[in-house]
Amino acid sequence: QVQLVESGGGSVQAGGSLRLSCAVSGSIYSSAYVAWFRQAPGKEREGVAAIIRAGDVTKYADSVKGRFTISTDNAKNTLYLQMNSLKPDDTAVYYCAVATSYGRVWYDPFGIAYWGQGTQVTVSS
Repeated sequence: QVQLVESGGGSVQAGGSLRLSCAVSGSIYSSAYVAWFRQAPGKEREGVAAIIRAGDVTKYADSVKGRFTISTDNAKNTLYLQMNSLKPDDTAVYYCAVATSYGRVWYDPFGIAYWGQGTQVTVSS
């Protein structure tokens, strides 16, 4: 069983930065990929960024490329999302996620085996 606990959400003005953290109780090494998703009110949950463990390849949604950076600290079993140049459209609940197989594309929520509880990010204009 894997448990995920996020922290680091909050409120920030447009153009600001936040860093989200996700402590993983099991080993990140056992995952197929680790990812961040987000869900805004009235919208579907969408993939933001992922690290594919085979080759440590990073993936980003087009909407966050060049602004967000996903990383891991394997020694601490922690996943991070550095978010810079935040926009009001980035306002959402952010979830860290772990997938244990490669059956779906990384941004498909149905491919995720474990979810964190979510942390709110609010960006004001």
